[in-house]
Amino acid sequence: MSPPTETLQRISRLAPLAEIVARLDGAVAPVAARDVEPVAAVGAILAADVVAAAWPVAAVALRDGWAVASDRVSDAGPYAPAPLDPAPLWVEAGQPMPSGTDAVLPVDAVAVTKTGAEAHAPAASGEGVIAAGEDVASGAVLRRAGQILRPGDVAVLGAAGIRSVSVRAPRVKIFSVTIPTRSRGDTISPLIARAVEAEGCIAQVAQAATLESALVDRASDVVIGIGGTGTGKRDTAVKTLARVGRVEWHGFGIAPGETAAFGTVDGRSVLLLPGRLDAALAAFLIVGRKLLARRGGRNEAGAGAPLTLTKKVTSTVGLAEFVPVRRAGSNIEPLGSGVLSLQSLAQADGWVLVPPESEGLAAGAMAEMRNFP
Repeated sequence: MSPPTETLQRISRLAPLAEIVARLDGAVAPVAARDVEPVAAVGAILAADVVAAAWPVAAVALRDGWAVASDRVSDAGPYAPAPLDPAPLWVEAGQPMPSGTDAVLPVDAVAVTKTGAEAHAPAASGEGVIAAGEDVASGAVLRRAGQILRPGDVAVLGAAGIRSVSVRAPRVKIFSVTIPTRSRGDTISPLIARAVEAEGCIAQVAQAATLESALVDRASDVVIGIGGTGTGKRDTAVKTLARVGRVEWHGFGIAPGETAAFGTVDGRSVLLLPGRLDAALAAFLIVGRKLLARRGGRNEAGAGAPLTLTKKVTSTVGLAEFVPVRRAGSNIEPLGSGVLSLQSLAQADGWVLVPPESEGLAAGAMAEMRNFP
C-alpha cells in the first residue's frame, strides 16, 4: 500500500540558482568580527584589511659585520686601507644600526688591532642594511578583508610587528540525519567538515541526538544537515526545519542535489543536503560555499583558468549542472552528469558548472574547472 501523500515531504518547485544566490546576497549577513592574535587566526577570514606601519622602524643590519659610515670607507682598498677612529661597532643581523652609520662591512673587510682599526674594502650607503620602512611601507595592506589568513601570513605579520587582526570564523554545526554521526557508515560528514574548514569556518560535527536538537542549539551560526530531504516515508528533515524554524526553499535547481533545502532558525542559517554523496557534494559546492562566504564575509575564490573539454556534456535546461572532470594533458575530460558514480568522483580532479540556460557544453568548448574540497 502506498503511504498517504499528505504525510510526505513534497517539493513544489525547484528554485533557480540565480534566485538562491540573490537571496543569499541580500539576506545573509556576516557573523560578528573579533580581534585575536595572528597565530590564533590561522584559517579564519579577515574582517578588515591588515594595514602595516613602516617596518623596520629604524635601519637594521642585514648581515653580521662592522657598522660603518660609508663616506669614511668609500676609497678603502687592500693597498690603501682607510683608518677608522673610533673603531667600528660589531652588529648582528637584525640589530639596529648604530647612530652615524649607514653600511655594514663583512668581517674580513675590517682589521682591528691594539693600535686601531682600518677598513680594507669600500661600502656604499645602504650596503648590508635594511632601511627604515624597506620591508613594509607605511600604510601597506598586507592582507585584504575577505581573505583567509594562512600559516605563512602569521610569520610575516609577526615579523612586521603586527600583534592583532580582526577575523570572522562562523561556527558550522554538521549533523547526519539518516546515518548516525561519526559512525562507520557516515562518510559524508567528515568530507563536509573538511570542506567547511577550508572555507575559513569552524566545523562542529554534532553529537546531538536529533536534527531538531541540532537546529535549536544556539552554539552555532550555520547548521548543515545531511540526509532526509527526499520524499520517502522516513524523510523528515525539511518538515523538522519547518516546525522549529522557516523553510525558504525545498528543491534547488541544480543537478545532482535537487532535494536540498535552505532555511533559518532564530537567525541561524540552515542548509539541508541530500543523503547521497554526489548530491550532497554538489549542493554544498554550488550553494553551501556561497552561504559560508556570506556568513564569513569572505571573497569567493574564482574558478581556474578555462580549459578545453575533450567530450560533450549534456545538460537539462533550467538546471545548473555539476560535472566532475579530470585532467587530460592540458584539457579536461568530463566524467558524467546527472546521477554520478562513486568512480567518477574518485577519479575527478575538479568540477565544472554548466549554467542553467545551457543544454550542455560541446566537445572543444572552454570550461572553468573548480577544485574539489
